[in-house]
Amino acid sequence: MADDVAPCTASGYLDPSYWDERFGKEEHYEWFKDYSHFRHLLAPLLSPSLSVLEVGCGNSRLGEELLREGVTGGVTCIDLSPVAVQRMRDRLAEQGTSGVDVVVADMLDLPFESDSFDLVIEKGTMDVLFVDSGDPWNPNPTTVDNVTKMLEGIHKVLKPDGKFVSITFGQPHFRRRFFEAPEFTWSVEWNTFGDGFHYFFYTLQKGKRSPESNGHQVTLPAAPSFNMLHEELESEDYIFRTNVDEL
Repeated sequence: MADDVAPCTASGYLDPSYWDERFGKEEHYEWFKDYSHFRHLLAPLLSPSLSVLEVGCGNSRLGEELLREGVTGGVTCIDLSPVAVQRMRDRLAEQGTSGVDVVVADMLDLPFESDSFDLVIEKGTMDVLFVDSGDPWNPNPTTVDNVTKMLEGIHKVLKPDGKFVSITFGQPHFRRRFFEAPEFTWSVEWNTFGDGFHYFFYTLQKGKRSPESNGHQVTLPAAPSFNMLHEELESEDYIFRTNVDEL
């Protein structure tokens, strides 16, 4: 567990200066597991021509993994921290990696035109907005407003029939109220991955909302077998989830 970079309280994750300081000294951290753990869920959604936006990239290497999967339509990674963005740019340049555009941007105010991306991915980014939400069954108005802004922006920049993937600790009974708000046209499906405790993998497709607006769990290929319980209990993910759940 990264004791030297985790904030003293969960609300510290909401402070932009915390992330600048953290990214200044941390080379790499994968929130909610690296790509190998959910590849069986994401890879079937990929194709070479896709244009992809990753929201809240931090120092993740998901962008490079998308290139390795053959995505050539353009990968854009955004983060609010200019430190994270510059370090990622430097890393890509040192590797000689092209095809990933890294941009300083706020997930609550995406600087892209409507219908810009075929696929938008967030991995743990939305969870940060819930760290001071109060009662998870009745989040405070600030949390509701910010999550709604994030989803409105993502819905806007998705192309018709585009997909939004959200990888999160948020259980369906807490997330569906946001995903299925009347202003959104996407369908909502989910699956889980991970051992010990589950991460949720939501797939939302724009323009495919059913009249009943009933999200449902779908049957997808089985995950590869990982015995990760001890690792998960020692990871910052677990501490983050515990803080959120206990609020």
